[in-house]
Amino acid sequence: MKHIIYLLVFIIPSILIQPCLAQSLESFKVTPEWIANIEEIAPSETTVNTSSKKKILVFSRATGFDHWIIPHNIEVLKILAKKTGAFDVFVAYDIDNFCRKSLKQYDAVVLNNSNPSGPDRDLFSDLLRMNTSLSQKEIASEASKYQKNLEKYIAKGGGLMILHGAITVQNNSAAFSQITGGSFDYHPPQQEMHVKEVDAKHPLVQAFRGQGLTHVDEPYFFKNAYFDYNFRPLLYIEADRLTGLRKEVSRNRVYVSWIKRHGKGRVFYTSPSHNAQTFDNPDFLKFLLDGIQYVVGDLKCDDSPIGKNH
Repeated sequence: MKHIIYLLVFIIPSILIQPCLAQSLESFKVTPEWIANIEEIAPSETTVNTSSKKKILVFSRATGFDHWIIPHNIEVLKILAKKTGAFDVFVAYDIDNFCRKSLKQYDAVVLNNSNPSGPDRDLFSDLLRMNTSLSQKEIASEASKYQKNLEKYIAKGGGLMILHGAITVQNNSAAFSQITGGSFDYHPPQQEMHVKEVDAKHPLVQAFRGQGLTHVDEPYFFKNAYFDYNFRPLLYIEADRLTGLRKEVSRNRVYVSWIKRHGKGRVFYTSPSHNAQTFDNPDFLKFLLDGIQYVVGDLKCDDSPIGKNH
């Protein structure tokens, strides 16, 4: 009976409706005109005043799936930095940026869709394999060191902002899954969805003013540490509103953005967005800016985990 219900609720509607709703938005390159538009609608003030300008490392190298939004994310972060004067952006592509000495320079690290290749899903191993002649055993050992450098950096007070696909950076690592709040499982085809606030009064979703966000995106589903719910969720989607699900879901509410603590550090994750068209919404730009203020420690808010029994 359970399987019949699942077929009626998820599979058949998916087959019937998916051709209408599933849609991949057309990619486009960064242009002066696009930058000018984002500059016009981007916020010019931070939610919280800060007495010191922060330094943010934006790591933008992918070794697996190459999201076309990567250069757009860089430009958006540069615009937010320039307009608010609250932080400086340092764009990076090399693994050496994850050395302990290098990480100490920054108040936060942004992982900008830095997807590794499968099935290992280990960004550091990929980068080493591409740029060294080390043996597989040596690569595994060195990659582990870089991962631990990042983990210790966060635990000691560094911030980590994860954009969309970068949740896969160390997707097979249980330890990293605990730090980030979960691991990527899969996503149905792109489709229009209404992303809703978990708590419209929470400081980090004030940008949406209780209206949420409607856009075309990949609806992400997660695994591993995600089901520990060791984070404070910010945004969610409803599984029964989606088409193309591959699995039966245990909870209809799927969290797609959250914040959490790891030691003295702070982590912010947002699955939205796969497409640069989402930046046309100034509310989303403000949401990202508030996320930056959270990870650098300027914006204080409830980041306590909700736990399994929420």
